[in-house]
Amino acid sequence: MIKFRQAVRIAASSIASAKLRSALTTLGIVIGIAAVITNASLGASFNQLFTNQVASIGSNFIVVYSNQPNLFYDNELDLIENSPGITGVSPLKGMSGELTFLSETRNVGVDGVGEDFGRIQNLQMEEGSFLKDTDGYVAVLGYDIANEEFDRKISHRNSVEISFRQEDGTLVTKKFKVKGIIQNSKETIVGGNQDTDWSIYIPISVMNDMTGEKDYGAFFAMTDSLENVREVSEELDDRFARNFGVPKRDLEDENAKPYGIVDQAEILEQTGAIGDALGSFLLAVALISLIVGSIGIMNIMLVTVTERTREIGIMKSLGYNSSSILFLFLLESVMVSLFGGVLGTIIGGLGSYLLETSLKLPPVFPFSLIEIGVLVSVLVGVVAGVYPARKAAKMNPVDALRYE
Repeated sequence: MIKFRQAVRIAASSIASAKLRSALTTLGIVIGIAAVITNASLGASFNQLFTNQVASIGSNFIVVYSNQPNLFYDNELDLIENSPGITGVSPLKGMSGELTFLSETRNVGVDGVGEDFGRIQNLQMEEGSFLKDTDGYVAVLGYDIANEEFDRKISHRNSVEISFRQEDGTLVTKKFKVKGIIQNSKETIVGGNQDTDWSIYIPISVMNDMTGEKDYGAFFAMTDSLENVREVSEELDDRFARNFGVPKRDLEDENAKPYGIVDQAEILEQTGAIGDALGSFLLAVALISLIVGSIGIMNIMLVTVTERTREIGIMKSLGYNSSSILFLFLLESVMVSLFGGVLGTIIGGLGSYLLETSLKLPPVFPFSLIEIGVLVSVLVGVVAGVYPARKAAKMNPVDALRYE
């Protein structure tokens, strides 16, 4: 049996004797492995992006929304506040209005919220502070509303006017003191800046006073941990079903309920499934390149066997058995593939970092991809080299020596 070191020297000498051919063969593996590494890393980055986007909505959150008007009142707010596992809840109501600052008026969306809203949504303040339930006519503005929407920037403690139109067409206008400005949110690949940059928050009690209404549009609640979000959400579903007289048999039928509930765990499951599907698609595309590269190795090795037929005959006449010839050609295939795999892994890692940075994706590179890149390249070398190596090993030494 041929010694390993001797086999490595012979294989390396064979590879070096045909530099251009070996380089082109290696290039196919480099491209294939680099594509696999890059796309796998991109898939992980998209998964992390979706997770970050869900986390930016709030911490351990549950949203209860109405499917019909005038459904939620203080009774439903108390129902959530008194549910086990709930550590905070804010009513939420959005309306179209007008914002006036120094004689400039803009059509805007205004959200009426409670004190817990800022804590649940993890809002960070650039200036001032968030609303309190005891506040009167004060407002908190998103970063872009304060800095980009008007000719002059709106700062903390400035005054603005907010107007709502009632159902009878009457325009109600009140002056608000700006209590705080929300920090600029980071840009993402999904739709640019987050909605908080263009949001205006006022106490929901003030909004209802101005519009003459008493109902709430939705509730934004928070649990004490992400692990129990689903359990608390199901408990709220049961309580709201009893509150509105929904039979237990209809709890799974969303169309049978006048309300809807969605929680962070459910959204994470959905976005995780989307991220996994996207990652699988990217990986499948990359594997096509890898298959092409492996075919290239097999083709080159077959050519090598044909060109070295006489050499194989000489080796067999010198005492090299079929196993040694098989191992030698298989080793040559693995060496070419392994070198391409290592180089492809490095290029794939750099490529994924550059792509993630340019797309404003969170840079994610699972180090397990390095092991995968090396192992896959070795596997490709073995699979692509088996047939040519067996062909070489089975050659009749007499016929091989006579080959011209």
